[in-house]
Parts: sequence; C-alpha cells; structure tokens
Amino acid sequence: MKPFLLVSNAVRAKEIISVVARHGFVDLINQLDLPASLRLRFIDKVQSERTTWERIRLALEDLGPTFVKFGQLMSMRPDALPAPLILELRKLQSNVRAVPFEDIRPILKDAFKGELETHFTDFNETPVAAASLAQVYYARLKDTNIPVAIKVQRPNIAKRVAVDLELASWFIGQLHNRIDALKPYDLPGVMEEVKQGILRELDFENEARNQRYFNTLNPYSEHVFAPKVYTEFSGPLVIVMERVDGHSVDTSTIDPDIKRNIAAAGARSIMHQILITGFFHADPHAGNVIVTQDGKLCFLDWGLAGHLTRRLRYALADFWVAAVEQDAEEIVNIASRLAPPETRLNQRVLEKEVTLALREELNFSIGRQQLGRAMLKLLFIFGRQGIPLSRDYCLMAKAVLAVEEIGKSLDPQFDIREQAAPILKELYQERAGPNSILKHAKDFAKSTFASLHELPDQIQRIMRRVEHDNLSLNLQHHGLDQLESGIRSASNRIALGVIIGSLIIGSSLLVHSHQPPFVYGYPVLGITGYVISAALGFYIIWDIIRSGSHK
Repeated sequence: MKPFLLVSNAVRAKEIISVVARHGFVDLINQLDLPASLRLRFIDKVQSERTTWERIRLALEDLGPTFVKFGQLMSMRPDALPAPLILELRKLQSNVRAVPFEDIRPILKDAFKGELETHFTDFNETPVAAASLAQVYYARLKDTNIPVAIKVQRPNIAKRVAVDLELASWFIGQLHNRIDALKPYDLPGVMEEVKQGILRELDFENEARNQRYFNTLNPYSEHVFAPKVYTEFSGPLVIVMERVDGHSVDTSTIDPDIKRNIAAAGARSIMHQILITGFFHADPHAGNVIVTQDGKLCFLDWGLAGHLTRRLRYALADFWVAAVEQDAEEIVNIASRLAPPETRLNQRVLEKEVTLALREELNFSIGRQQLGRAMLKLLFIFGRQGIPLSRDYCLMAKAVLAVEEIGKSLDPQFDIREQAAPILKELYQERAGPNSILKHAKDFAKSTFASLHELPDQIQRIMRRVEHDNLSLNLQHHGLDQLESGIRSASNRIALGVIIGSLIIGSSLLVHSHQPPFVYGYPVLGITGYVISAALGFYIIWDIIRSGSHK
C-alpha cells in the first residue's frame, strides 16, 4: 500500500494496530515502519496462558468480518502455514450483527429491477442467517408460490473488504520484509492468493455457477444435493435459490441409523467430487451442511470450490494409497514428480518427516485414523521443503478433514477408507481399466496413422529437392570455434619461432664474418638481428602467459 493510502485509512489502520497490540503482538508492531500519524503508545505485552496461535485467531475475530474470512481462507494453505495455526484458524466463525432490512432493500430493488412485491410474496424481512459477506431471507415466488431463500450481499461490504485487504497486504508485507523468521513462508504470495479468493466470493454469480455445476455432475442426487438456483433472479449481489428446510448435522435429534447413512453419503459424495469429477465443495463444515426432513444431505455456500486436473487427481489417489500403507518413500517420490524441476530435495530429511507425520495421524495399530490431519501435515512439510503443491490440494485436505470430523460426530465408527475404497476403484478403472487402455490405444493408433499418412508427402518433398540439387545439410559442431582459434594461435607462434631462429642463425653468421660497420668491435647488422630476435622472443613469452596457455 502506498503511504498516502495508508494515512487516508488511518482510522481503520489504528483500529487494526490497537487490536493486534491488545492480543500481545506489540513486538511485531514495533518492527513496522509506521507513519507518524499511526504511531500509538502501547501497553506492555499481554501476559496470557493462551498460545500464540490462539491469540492470532482471537485477534482476527476482533478485527471483523473481512479478517475472519481472511483467516478462514488462510486455513486452506497448510503448505505455507504451521499446522497448529491452521487448526486454530479453522475454528473461526462469522458472528456478525444483521444489517437492518431498510439498508438491504435498495440492493434487492436494484437487482430485481423493481419492488419486491412484483416477484415475491411472504417476504420475511428478518434474516434467517447473517454472515460476514451476506444475509439470507425467506420468501415465496409470486408466480409459482415456491418457497425460496434469497442471499444478498451486505451493503458497502465490497468497499470495506477492499480497504481491509489493502491494509492487511501492507501489514503482511512489512512483517515479511522485516522479520527473518517469516521470510521462508512467502506470506505476500499467500496473501495475494487469499485476496483473490475473497474477491471471487464477493461475486455471487460464481457461487451460483458452482451450485448448478455440482447438481449437473452429482451421481448421488437421491442422497446429496445443492439448492436449485433460479438464474433469472440471480446476479453478482443476489442469489435466489430453493429453500431447504432441515437440521444441522450435529443435532442430537437425528436417529442413529440415519446419522450413519448421512455420514456415509456425505463422505462418498466428497470423495467422488475430489477423485472423479475434480470439482468439490472446499468448505463442507457443519455450518454449510444440513439434513433435510427426508434424510438427504444438502451442501450450502458454494462460494469456494476446488478444481483438480486429471494429473492431480491421479497423483492424489497415489498419495492416499501410500499414506494408508505408511509408505513414506513413495509419498516423497510422488511429491518430487509434482515439484518444479529446479527444486532440490533432501530425500532423507523429507522421508523422516513424512514417516513421523504418518505415525502421528495414521497409526492404525492404536486406532488413530486422521487422513485429513495427515494430509495437512504432509502439505506443510512439502511446502517447507520447497515443494509448492497446487492450492487445490490444500482445499482438498481441508475438505477431507471437515468430512472426517462430521462423519465421526455422526458415527463413532466412521472410517473414511470404507467410503473412499469404491471411489478409488472407479478411478482405477478410469485410469487403467479396459476402457482406458482401449482409449490410449485408439489415441496412439490415431496419431501414428496421421504421421504415416503424412510420411509419403514428406519423402516426396525431399526427393524433389535432391533432384533439383538444392538440398543442403546444415551441420554444427559446438566447440570447433575454440579449436580453430587455438590452431591459428599455435601456427602464429610456430611461425614466429622459425623467424626468430632464422634471425639468430643469420646474426651469428654476420658476427663471425666481421663485416663493417662495427659498434664496439661487433658488426651492426649482427647485433641488430640479436635485438630483434630477443624482442620477438619476449613477445611470445608474454602472449603465452597472458592467454594462460602455460598452465
């Protein structure tokens, strides 16, 4: 952030700095390059029994909805942040006061191009839910009397979010540049990614597309679904969707048998989303999942979704199989294949850390089965070792962790491996089954046939050039230029050596012939030949030393 922008938002900046100091981070603030107008007197560091990670979470909650959302998205980056901090950030909840309906009405009128009564009846002006970015109301469509839920963005939230994100970006940039311990984590890069995620969530059309896409791909519609979206009433600030009545998944009034079925259906759906379709709900925590009266599972809030390519899906399946088998070496090999080519890995250190993480979270001998936590730890290990895996892997790990927690709350005997097994088998059929082999064979035959089809034309073009004597071959051997230069230099020195030898012999003959004129009793021509020979000899010696050829 530019200095004048920081000063122009001084009121909000002071609020942020005060909250950060109040939670015991005075030392960090003192290391920042703050403008004079923002310098405050802080009390001594707060003494608290809370951990550093807990104090970070509490500070984000006090900073308001934008920072809560920021923390929630940061919790999806286990490759860049310590695992204890990730687990604390996952506890963040948006407890916000509802905005009065009179402030919401203008947004709805603008979205619906007229009064609400034109399209809706029984519009309840009391929100049924209030989150950091939006509020939800119940009504009925006027033409069909169908009950709907209307999700509308809070007024001026986009502007407030933009200011908070700019301040957060500046704050994190300062910490990254001034604190050496934070530099390995590339916090500015993570911040930029989180910023883009929040801005995407502000576009409700993106959320509506995700809901429709899931319902299109969902093979378990009799057990799991997302609310139907009424696109004719939806836009960037408002979503009108099917109203779904039900209970939270953690309610105690649900029959135990239904709970087990719900846990299995939810896990099976998430596994299918991740491994088969490569498109999945990235935040399926208990607040975003409800159970309908007829025992179906409904996924809400599709503002954030993950996307995995076929290559990433296949690698993920290999990851899971290797993790369950406690094969640290194979996990490291898979991660190495996904790492950038220039990455240098310490195989021994990496295998040791992976082995320890697997024993802590997937120790089946003592009943420890936490695949989601294991994936979080592995992603953090990879990130620390210079293997920046796809952001969507981070979303996947968080989704799996959420599903495991919900599953265990519904069914103490829940084992995600049981639900993943048939999905992994289906993925194997896609990857290496008869249909896959046949498809690869067809693709190979098609490309080979195309090459063979072009071969006669290529041969004919070559023969025509041979026939017209205009075929040329360009051969280039690297290093010949240096060889040619060396030969030329050696030849010159040999020629000078021959000349010097000839001058010395000729000068010696002149000296013995006693031909005048004389200098100090010696023939001038003979002495001149010696001088020229000596000069040329010294030149050759100097040239050899200068070029380094004497070494």
